[in-house]
Amino acid sequence: MIWARSPQPQDCLPPHLSAQGVPTVPFLGPVWVLGWACRAESGTRLSWLCGSPKALVQIYAEGSLGNGARRRRLRPAGSLWFPAGSVSSTGWGGVSSYFTCHRKPWTSPWMVALGSSAKGSAPSRGISMEWGSVCLPLLAPTGAANMSEPGGSVRILVTGGSGLVGRAIQEVIADGAGLPGEDWVFVSSKDADLTDAAQTRALFEKVRPTHVIHLAAMVGGLFRNIKYNLDFWRKNVHINDNVLHSAFEVGVRKVVSCLSTCIFPDKTTYPIDETMIHNGPPHSSNFGYSYAKRMIDVQNRAYFQQHGCTFTAVIPTNVFGPHDNFNIEDGHVLPGLIHKVHLAKSSGSALTVWGTGKPRRQFIYSLDLARLFIWVLREYNEVEPIILSVGEEDEVSIQEAAEAVVEAMDFHGEVTFDTTKSDGQFKKTASNGKLRTYLPDFRFTPFKQAVKETCAWFTHNYEQARK
Repeated sequence: MIWARSPQPQDCLPPHLSAQGVPTVPFLGPVWVLGWACRAESGTRLSWLCGSPKALVQIYAEGSLGNGARRRRLRPAGSLWFPAGSVSSTGWGGVSSYFTCHRKPWTSPWMVALGSSAKGSAPSRGISMEWGSVCLPLLAPTGAANMSEPGGSVRILVTGGSGLVGRAIQEVIADGAGLPGEDWVFVSSKDADLTDAAQTRALFEKVRPTHVIHLAAMVGGLFRNIKYNLDFWRKNVHINDNVLHSAFEVGVRKVVSCLSTCIFPDKTTYPIDETMIHNGPPHSSNFGYSYAKRMIDVQNRAYFQQHGCTFTAVIPTNVFGPHDNFNIEDGHVLPGLIHKVHLAKSSGSALTVWGTGKPRRQFIYSLDLARLFIWVLREYNEVEPIILSVGEEDEVSIQEAAEAVVEAMDFHGEVTFDTTKSDGQFKKTASNGKLRTYLPDFRFTPFKQAVKETCAWFTHNYEQARK
C-alpha cells in the first residue's frame, strides 16, 4: 500500500461564512443534489432544518439563505423529512435521489444550517429557520477547486495501483499534479483480494477514502480471453461489485472506474461514442470480460438512481506505457510486440507478428491517460461514462504499430505475419468528441514518441518488467 500525502491547508473557514459571523466547523458532505433550483452553475444552497421529531431538507436558489426577506419570497425546489439528529458525513443518498427534476453537481462550497422548529411542524417555506445554532460548511468534492477547498481533506484510493495505469497516476502525482489536501493511497492485490467481499470491505474501512479510482481487474490479451471467458466474467464481476458496494457502504463521494472499448457492440457504426455501449453484443472473442466491464456502467446508473451516488467511468482505448504487462501470451498487442522485438533482436531471429497486421487501433499513452483520469476525478460530473482516447485520425494498424516498435528498438531483422492467428475485432474506432468539448486543448503524446519511451523503459528494466 502506497500513501502519497499532499500539504494540508491551514485555513478551514470559507470566506462567505466567516463574513456572516456564524459559528462554523469544517465538514465534508455529499456530492449530488437534484432539483430545478440546481440549474444555476453556482451559488445554490441547501438548508437542513433540525426539528423534533424530524428534520426538513429544502433546496433554495442563490442568495436565499442569510437574507430573511428574500428567503420568505422563495419557494423551495423540494423538501424531504429525515429523523432529527441524522446530520452526518454519510447517509445523504435520500436527499439526492429524492429531487429527480434535474441533475446538477454542486460546483461551489455550500452549507447546512441547523435550526429548530415547533415539534412535528413543517415550515412551509423555510421561514421558521433559526440562525444562531451551528452552521456547517460542506465542501463539495467534485471539481479541482472543491477538492482543494480549505477544510476539505480528500483521500483517494486507487485500486490496481501497481498496474500500468496505477503506476502512471503515481508518476504524474509525484511530478506535481497533486493538490493541497489530497492523500493518494495506491493498493494492489497484496493489500486485499478484491474478489472477496469481506477483504474488500476491510480495506475500505481501513483507508476510509472520500474518492476512488477503480482500476483493479483481471486482464489479459486476446488469446487468453478467448480461452477463459468464464473466468474473466466471474472474477471481474466479483471485483467490481465488491468495490462499488464497499464504496457505497463507507460513504465514498465519487468513484471513477475504468472500462474498455471492447464493451462496445461488435456490429456497429463508426466512430463509436458513449451512447452506443448497450446497442448490441460485444465481440465473441472476449465477451466475458466485455460484459463484466459493461455491468459497471449499469451499476453506476443504478447506484445513482437509487442512492444518488456519483459513480462514473472512463472508457480508454488501447493503453500502453511503462510498467505494462509485456507477456507475449497474456499481454496486449503493443507490449507483446515490444517484448517480441527485444527477443528477436537479442537472438538475431525474425520477428513474427500474430495475425494479418490489418486490424486498426487507437493507442493512448499511459501517462496521458493518468492526467485525464485525474481530470475526471476532479472535474467530470456526469454519471454517464466518457471515452478517453486520441482522435480518429490517430488510429494505426497493427502493422504500423509493429513498424513503430521496430524503428524505436533499431531492429533490422526480418518481419513476418502469422496469418493462422486470429485478428480479433477489426477495429473499434472511438470518437473523443465528448472529451474535446471539455478539454479542446489537451495535447496527447505523439504515438512514435510514446512507443520510443516505452521501449526504452522496457529495455532498461527488462529484468524487473512483467513478462
